[in-house]
Amino acid sequence: MRIYLVGGALRDRLLDLPVKDRDWVVVGATPGEMLDLGYRQVDAAFPVFLHPQTGEEYALARSETKSGPGYKGFEVECGPQVTLEQDLLRRDLTINAMAEDQQGNIIDPFDGRTDLDNGLLRHVSPAFVEDPVRLLRIARFAVKLGRWGFRVTHATHRLMKQMAASDDITALKPERVWQEMVRALGEPQPWRFFEVLHRCGALQQIMPELAQAMDVPAGHPKEEDSAPIAALKRVAVDGDAPLRFAAVFYHAVVEKGLKTPLLQGLRAEREYRDLLALTLTLAATYRGLSPSDAAGYMTLLQQGGGLQQPQRFMRGIDVCQALYPEEAEWQRQRIEQALKAATAVTAAELLAEGYQGAALGEALAQRRLQAVNTVVA
Repeated sequence: MRIYLVGGALRDRLLDLPVKDRDWVVVGATPGEMLDLGYRQVDAAFPVFLHPQTGEEYALARSETKSGPGYKGFEVECGPQVTLEQDLLRRDLTINAMAEDQQGNIIDPFDGRTDLDNGLLRHVSPAFVEDPVRLLRIARFAVKLGRWGFRVTHATHRLMKQMAASDDITALKPERVWQEMVRALGEPQPWRFFEVLHRCGALQQIMPELAQAMDVPAGHPKEEDSAPIAALKRVAVDGDAPLRFAAVFYHAVVEKGLKTPLLQGLRAEREYRDLLALTLTLAATYRGLSPSDAAGYMTLLQQGGGLQQPQRFMRGIDVCQALYPEEAEWQRQRIEQALKAATAVTAAELLAEGYQGAALGEALAQRRLQAVNTVVA
């Protein structure tokens, strides 16, 4: 039995990046031998085991043969007869197809170390096209490593275009698309995920509304970013993943709202959907605000529930700023002042003055409008 460190842990260590999870390949062993050593099998149909002490994944070396459509259409062979090189051959990119033995020697049959040095995302073999999930993975690696100059090679890009045009791409599950996209949204340059998928044609297949929003109109300078990417770049400076999601998808759904097939297809978590819905509610009013329009500011506060949930409301304003940045600096300051002024007027004060029922509501609205007017006029 021989054990090797493989995949992302080795890649990231060679790049001097933090190593989060370690994966291992075991050559020359059987499932029974692994169980006898105390390893726990994750899935009875798959040769992956958990270490009894560390909980890290140890997979028997395996080879895969395409036998059907989609990313589950493979016949898997594992056992003592499968070599390390055969296991590495089935991997997606050369930078993920290296291994390190227990003496610290690196096994690199596909020149992954050279591609690491040159900043290249290159497929290991023509079998790359057999698994449509690899479109998502290579887009995410472009995000993870793009800030260090990593780029997809021309040969790999050609294979990605071939994959995007095949029927296999329809086998991608929404849950997997969402999983890879959320991981990309958490990286410093999340826009690369969407750009890579768009250039190869995959985005048109899995998120057609976003692909259309990212298309550059005729006569538009090609060196300029599309509206979704420009908004994403602005909010990515210090915004979290839900803010980034709302910024990049706003232009894809603004005409259809939350009923668009795109959002119904994606398995977006509630926090993400809620922030996008809030942005759709606020954006038109935000864009139409004039500096001294107290009524406009009150409308914005009411639409977004600013008096009830000020923190949530201001997150929606964060997205609006990324979408329409022309006057973002002064606009945000005035919105914050309006929110503070309106919140300072309470029903308790008016109750003490004798207002009740409908008169109380009318007086409260009038006083808040007056308060806002004093700070924005």
